[in-house]
Amino acid sequence: MPRPQPHLEEVLQSEPGPHIAALFDFDGTIISGYSATAMLREKFQRREMSVEEIAETAQVIAQHSLGTIGFSGLMSGAAKFMKGVEEESFIEFGEELYKKHIARKIYPEARAIIEAHQAKGHRVAIISSATIYQIEPTARDLGIEDIKCSAYEIEDGVFTGEIIRPLCFGEGKVLAAEELAAEYGLDLDQSFFYSDSDDDIELLERVGKPRPLNPNLKLKAIAEENGWPVQRFGSRGTPSWVDYTRTIYATGSLVGAFAAGLPIWALTRSQREAANFSIGLFGDFATAITGVELDVEGEKNLWAARPCVFIFNHQSKADVMILAKLIRRDMGGVGKKEIRDIPILGKLMEWGGTVFVDRADGKSAIKAMEPLVDAIRIEGKSICISPEGTRSLTPKLEPFKKGAFHLAMQAGVPIVPIVIHNATDVAPKNEFVMRPATVRVTVLDPVETSKWSARTLNNHVRDVRNMFLRTLGQAEETVAESVAKDAPPPEAKAEKPAPKKVPVKKVAATKKPPAKKASPRKGGAT
Repeated sequence: MPRPQPHLEEVLQSEPGPHIAALFDFDGTIISGYSATAMLREKFQRREMSVEEIAETAQVIAQHSLGTIGFSGLMSGAAKFMKGVEEESFIEFGEELYKKHIARKIYPEARAIIEAHQAKGHRVAIISSATIYQIEPTARDLGIEDIKCSAYEIEDGVFTGEIIRPLCFGEGKVLAAEELAAEYGLDLDQSFFYSDSDDDIELLERVGKPRPLNPNLKLKAIAEENGWPVQRFGSRGTPSWVDYTRTIYATGSLVGAFAAGLPIWALTRSQREAANFSIGLFGDFATAITGVELDVEGEKNLWAARPCVFIFNHQSKADVMILAKLIRRDMGGVGKKEIRDIPILGKLMEWGGTVFVDRADGKSAIKAMEPLVDAIRIEGKSICISPEGTRSLTPKLEPFKKGAFHLAMQAGVPIVPIVIHNATDVAPKNEFVMRPATVRVTVLDPVETSKWSARTLNNHVRDVRNMFLRTLGQAEETVAESVAKDAPPPEAKAEKPAPKKVPVKKVAATKKPPAKKASPRKGGAT
């Protein structure tokens, strides 16, 4: 059973309206751990820190931990190493940091609370002592437009080695919240602030609804003294030995499940029946051992139009066991060619009906899938494909490729969309460990393809993708966006195209610096 989420329930029952703010700390509150730690680790792995910088950084961190210097000293020490570095390079570094480290650290429970506030029409903002480079990609993913954070000084797009004061720390966070309140007409006495640290006590005491999340020991004691409701998340952070054991057993159960099917193959000479037994057994065992429960809507559609092409949104490695439990029999799939080279696993998946394709070679991929048409028409198998092509970093739906739609047209069978809402709760991309969770799945009505043609295919792909977007509660793709996406690329130009701007309001938690020192980015924040 899913754990109760008192903070989420409170938001769902709260008063709606844009006069209420939902303010969030970042490190330890929205994400597990510290983004600065991930940043230092990545810079070290890239060998972008000299021995001197490593030593000085360690010394500054130690002094801060011992209390001999404050947060301002810590930030000043970090700023010194950035002197002369172009801001643009750090923006790119922040994006890479998000993809490799931070995206998988986002607490799904925090995401749910943020989405609940947004549904209520509350003004959601991040107020953090971290910098915009650590925060912005996550804010964009979560649909948060307002950020108040600490800032480095910039001149002509280059870091000067200084910080902008006051920093967004302690009383600086109160100033940031009051600036937001003045700008948007917010009532802080009716507003929420979520934080994990007693460093934020000033803002916690300023708002009407202080809500500690994953509190440290000092904040936990303060919360108990003041009667503030506390909630802890267990979906991210350091896994327990139980989590590792569950994951190893679940992964290894694929081999065991197929081994259990060998006697059926030997006695009946039917590879298909043996594979069907093994697929169902794997789905049941793997979900049970990892503590994954499925909440399925539209389950009848799994059987209403077979054979068919099942398409699903690919969020997690847990999708494999989820689909095995749902579809159970007479299925084949498509996987990237690299999986075929994995000892034992590649052979087992190939034996179970998986076709491996080179995603980088479109013509080769189409040719490799030709046997799937025969599997559908002659053998009556259903094929399972993710039109996204690979796992997404977050629950946000990625663009669709057309292979699954061509396959359905050629085979003359319907498409059955399987919408997986939150498999990232089990294991986000780049995460080895799988954790217990209740995963919502919606199986939509079969989509008839008999009247489709190559000429109208783009429209059908857009329509089906919009079905996923609606079910996931995400913004649908318009006809204009679809036309722009499918338009041929313009003629190559000598100059590099301008990077796409992100719709995030980036503001420092202080008055704007003089024009000559302002960042060229919107709001002057860094």
